[in-house]
Amino acid sequence: MDIIFLEQVEVQTKLGVPEWERMLAQTIILDIEIGYDLGRACKTDAIADTVDYGAVVGRIRDTLQEHSFQLVEALAEHICQLILAEFCALRVKVKVAKPGILPSLGALGVIIERNNII
Repeated sequence: MDIIFLEQVEVQTKLGVPEWERMLAQTIILDIEIGYDLGRACKTDAIADTVDYGAVVGRIRDTLQEHSFQLVEALAEHICQLILAEFCALRVKVKVAKPGILPSLGALGVIIERNNII
């Protein structure tokens, strides 16, 4: 399986347990790995034979504007399921980092991996 990766993707969303924290959008940092068979794209050099990473980022930004989440876990799961369903990925690994949320802490977050492999 081949991997397409997107690192340090900055997105805006409403995220947090206290209601006041979800009142304004905040910056979240995503690292995403998309498992895909890139053999055909390597031969054809055609965007139609791979995952359009611009479309992935655009779709994530759109969905995060429409939804708010209490937990980074739920946000990560939402992104995984979106990529698996809409971009026909074989596997997705998403790291969600919420920077600067606590004093003396660079970021907090989760890493979730899901797959469509049976």
